[in-house]
Amino acid sequence: MATTFLERHRKLERNVTLLGVLAFAAVTVGGIVEIAPLFWIDNTIEKVQGMRPYTPLEQAGRDIYVREGCYTCHSQMIRPFRDEVERYGHYSLAAESMYDHPFQWGSKRTGPDLARVGGKYSDEWHVQHLSAPRELVPESIMPNYDFLKAQLLDQGHMVPALQALARVGVPYSAEAIAAANDDMAAQADPEADHAPLLKHYPKASARDFDGDPKRLTEMDALVAYLQVLGTMVDVNAPAAQEHLAKEQGR
Repeated sequence: MATTFLERHRKLERNVTLLGVLAFAAVTVGGIVEIAPLFWIDNTIEKVQGMRPYTPLEQAGRDIYVREGCYTCHSQMIRPFRDEVERYGHYSLAAESMYDHPFQWGSKRTGPDLARVGGKYSDEWHVQHLSAPRELVPESIMPNYDFLKAQLLDQGHMVPALQALARVGVPYSAEAIAAANDDMAAQADPEADHAPLLKHYPKASARDFDGDPKRLTEMDALVAYLQVLGTMVDVNAPAAQEHLAKEQGR
């Protein structure tokens, strides 16, 4: 019987047309099995407690981060390996990137992973590091970004930016979109009324980020973005642990 099977298989291998048809059929069936179930579920990522959309200031900082090419050297995905967890912190959850368009996971690191850099350093450290990296890290090859502190932040583009993000699924309310420019200015002004901002973005940090409270700069935005990375979800909370268990079981 084994001989008969091998003979039939040899005939299949020698018949290019038949082999191609059967290979295509196998790939088609496998693709349907993998892809079709996705059409019957609402979301492939379960939201975890603490996750919220970026504030307008944080989103503006993220846009600057992408514009300046920071993602080419700094990934934002800590893999579940011991060496990475010990160096960078708890491995990344899928839910932590659910509002990122595009996500910044990356596969190459010239510099450290930034998935959990938020709160690791002071605002002053970030400003100095971005302005003159080698003063803090002598071996750094990062360019100087001191011009960000002199560049005033364009406040006119955040309403359409949030509208575009809302169209692709980021849950910005109509009220939050309309107040985007006011929220952005308030977050970097320590003297402003922060109640509307906190209503739209619970637990958002509001303060002067670049050391100059009289001006709203691109440095304010970029530091605000860096300081929020990895801080929204408490990975040690019971809800997060339950989410982790579900992810590991998939």
